[in-house]
Formats: sequence, structure tokens, C-alpha cells
Amino acid sequence: MIRIVLVDDHDLLRAGVRAILEKDTLFQVVGETGDGQDAIRMVSQLHPDIVLMDVNLPGGLGGLDATETIVKDHPDVKVIVLTQYENREYIRRALRIGARGYLLKRSVAEELKEAIRSVYAGKRYLHPSVADELVDLVTTGRSIDDAEDDYDRLTPREKQVFKLLAEGKTSRDISKYLTISLKTAMTHRTHIMEKLNMHTRSELIRYAIKKAVITE
Repeated sequence: MIRIVLVDDHDLLRAGVRAILEKDTLFQVVGETGDGQDAIRMVSQLHPDIVLMDVNLPGGLGGLDATETIVKDHPDVKVIVLTQYENREYIRRALRIGARGYLLKRSVAEELKEAIRSVYAGKRYLHPSVADELVDLVTTGRSIDDAEDDYDRLTPREKQVFKLLAEGKTSRDISKYLTISLKTAMTHRTHIMEKLNMHTRSELIRYAIKKAVITE
């Protein structure tokens, strides 16, 4: 039996995916959440085989950052990104940080199950249109690793603050959300702007969209 954790902030979608999977005795949904930080804790506690991870999650930890932590801390757990976005930057970053599959939410039920079976067996699984994007990257001579830049210099905490800033949160909001002092939140903001060589929030937001940290 393949043990699965679902991570998506839409309750209805999680219920639909759970219903699809649990019609097949091969799959068991052992946990579900709509929060990236909670997903990390859940994986540590439940040790699933597969995590189905959405990209766009609320709060300080997006789906790709949560994926990066899960893959690093639990290399035996395989993550499949399940999202509506087929943006090239999302695909590159997902694969570069260790996701084993990339599936679009418009996929049919059998494709979802096939993706899980393939990844569980040690293979990769890409939605056809995502595979086309990857082929396009290769044919233009660009590498998945080309995406590495200043964003990767941010610490995990700075990435949380970066996402919250991009979502429009103030330093005071961030201090409350992350349970840190206002001074610490402001210091993180200063370091982020320096590392990314940015001066305005609008620059930060555009960069966050480009890096698949938030959506348009």
C-alpha cells in the first residue's frame, strides 16, 4: 500500500483527491493539510511514501519551499507537485529542489494514480505539457540549475519573511505571525533587500512572482 499525504489549501480539492485515491486499495491517504509548515511536521510524524504538494499555500512557507525541506530532511519521501500552474519557472525550481513529479490539476484520475505509482517505483512523472517545457529548456541549451541565483542565498527564515513581504504583510504583521520581535522582522527585511539588491516592495513582488514564491 502506498501511503500518501495531501497538501493543498482547498478543502474541496483535498476531499476530491482523497475520494479518487481511496477507491483503489493500493493507496492510503494518511494525512492532509493546507499549510506548508504543518506539512513538514506531518511528514516527520507519519513518514508517508508520497506527498502530493500544491505550489500556492498561504502563510510563511510556500509549497516549493516546503518541498525543499521535506526532500532534504526525508530523502526517502517522494514529492509530486500537484498544481494548476505550468509556468516554466515553477517547473524548473520544482525539479531542481528534488520533486519527483509535476502534475497539473486538470489531469484525469487515472493520470494521477499513474503518477503516484511511477514515482513510488523510483521513476519521474511529468504532465505532457510540463515535459514539453523541459524539452524546450534542453533544446535551448539551458539547464534546470540555471535557476539558481540570489534567492538561494536566503536562509530558510528569510525565505519565510520574503514570502510574507511579497504577500503584502508589514514587518509588524510578520513579527506576530512568526512569533519574533519587530526588530528581528525588520532586520530580516533589510538583509533580504540587500541580498537581492532591491529597494522597493514592487521589485520584491515582481521577483517573488518570477521565482514562483507567490502567484500573480
